[in-house]
Amino acid sequence: MPELIIQIGGRDFEVSCQAGEEPYLEAAARLLDNEAQVVSQEIGRMPEARMLLMAGLLLADKTVALEERARAAETELARLQARPAPVPERVEVPVVPGAVVDTLAELAARIEALADAMEESAGDALDGIRGKQPDGP
Repeated sequence: MPELIIQIGGRDFEVSCQAGEEPYLEAAARLLDNEAQVVSQEIGRMPEARMLLMAGLLLADKTVALEERARAAETELARLQARPAPVPERVEVPVVPGAVVDTLAELAARIEALADAMEESAGDALDGIRGKQPDGP
């Protein structure tokens, strides 16, 4: 079992932990040391047991506050998940009326017919200008 020396409130403590848990112990020790520093600055020098008790109580207070926030967040999440899904919003897409579509299709057909007639007339006119040449040599 690894043994570590941690410092809490300016005092060294030798502690043991399971192999691989050293980083977690060191992180926990830093949290406790931060609270012990606050207690020492506010109250001054005090017996080791009292300093550790006060630092532990400060950490416990923070933990309780975080647990309450987590519970409130879980309650809100559950409330939101239990709500029925919102009714889909109706979105209207502008639609061209059928009569307009029919009229546009008719106009397109007329334009195409006029273009075909113009091409045919232009072809006949060119033939007339060139004079019809007999087929073959």
